[in-house]
Amino acid sequence: MNLVLSVGVTLITLAVILGCFALVIQTRKSEKYKEATEQTLGHEFDGIEEYDNPLPRWWFNLFVITIVFGLVYLMLYPGLGNFQGLLGWSSKGQYNTEMAYADEHYKPVFEKYAALPIEEAAKNPVAVQMGQRLFLNNCAVCHGSQAQGGHGFPNLGDNDWLYGGAPDTILATITNGRTGGMPAWGDALGEDGIEDVANYVLSLSGQPHNTDAAARGQANFQALCTACHGPDGKGQQALGAPNLTDNIWLYGGSFADITQTLRNGRAGAMPAHKDLLSADKIKLLTAYVYSLSHK
Repeated sequence: MNLVLSVGVTLITLAVILGCFALVIQTRKSEKYKEATEQTLGHEFDGIEEYDNPLPRWWFNLFVITIVFGLVYLMLYPGLGNFQGLLGWSSKGQYNTEMAYADEHYKPVFEKYAALPIEEAAKNPVAVQMGQRLFLNNCAVCHGSQAQGGHGFPNLGDNDWLYGGAPDTILATITNGRTGGMPAWGDALGEDGIEDVANYVLSLSGQPHNTDAAARGQANFQALCTACHGPDGKGQQALGAPNLTDNIWLYGGSFADITQTLRNGRAGAMPAHKDLLSADKIKLLTAYVYSLSHK
């Protein structure tokens, strides 16, 4: 949190506390009336009127105690960006302390199993379990808890890999991330051309299609798509271009899904984890992912 934001949050917090205090004090002004006054506040609902009696002293005292507690707490544990309390505590400092403790106590454990070759670690039950926990904490939100993927997120349990499934390739993917892009061809092909190419793509994987449309779409496919997917449509792992001849689809393999992909393109991103996880943790995570397709 930068200095300006820290000051702003501090001032707002103090303003709220002082505002609450002023409001509570205001409720005591009606003490000029007797405790058992017959004067009302002038409004009525369903025959019920509210007397203008002061806030009970015990209730008023509880509010004051709460406000004092808030001010004391703010001085001791502010946790507002660049400001630390009288005790020198901050949430960032506590996080760093806990991370340092974890590194000191658990780093040797990670180092022990990360020293194994990835193929060997993938067969070690303890290493795989450690990798699975890392996966659940860092990867399951996209790939699912069982690594079966979803729409736009690849299944990691099969043998179909966009960039390759070798241990070093998986390690590079997790470490540095991946950015994939499928250009939009809607303007270049027009709607009829999109449907023709979609039928040709369906034919590559043996799915039901319009034969005449597929024949027309083949020429456009050869002109526009082979640079990435190859002349036979089997893709290129070096580019992350998927194989179109199998029945595994990242964004769906129906006619509607394929036309949507051709018309508007696709943009996929796998985040880099090199700044999130240590090299040892990434290696154990790699071993777990590798084990999923090498039972």
